[in-house]
Amino acid sequence: MLVLGDFLAYWMHRAFHGGRLWRFHAIHHSSRDLDWLSSVRLHPVNDAVMRIAGAVPILLVGFSPLSLVAITPLLTLFAILLHANIDWDWGPLRSVVASPRFHRWHHTDEGEARDKNFAGLLPVWDILFGTYFMPSDRLPASFGTQTPVPEGLAGQILFPFARRNDASG
Repeated sequence: MLVLGDFLAYWMHRAFHGGRLWRFHAIHHSSRDLDWLSSVRLHPVNDAVMRIAGAVPILLVGFSPLSLVAITPLLTLFAILLHANIDWDWGPLRSVVASPRFHRWHHTDEGEARDKNFAGLLPVWDILFGTYFMPSDRLPASFGTQTPVPEGLAGQILFPFARRNDASG
């Protein structure tokens, strides 16, 4: 269930990094100070689509709804850990299990790391599909997005639905 769920989440996360879906996901990436609270800075549409797209296939292949409910709090805590302002990379397991350092590279606004490290649990998907980025000689210097996202809650809720006046997304 975890492997299938993470595989689905990897592809959904990649989908949210392009086209019309990006404006929903840009809210999550707009944090300039990446910390554990960034894990819950989500547009409701982004959150709902990701949850539905992850749960429905898992249930359709026959996994118990109870098993899905049981694992959700653990995955939520793991997502909070991934966004924490700590430099952990799990040492020899760095390419086996996603770490805060791995995910910090996903959130950097540095060009060479853009659209990298989509996996929420297993970096194998990034390795297999060419989106793995984990330089050993440095850490990300800055976070955020080039897409100008409004500061307030109302502006962020309406942002994905507003007409675009810029070339950034």
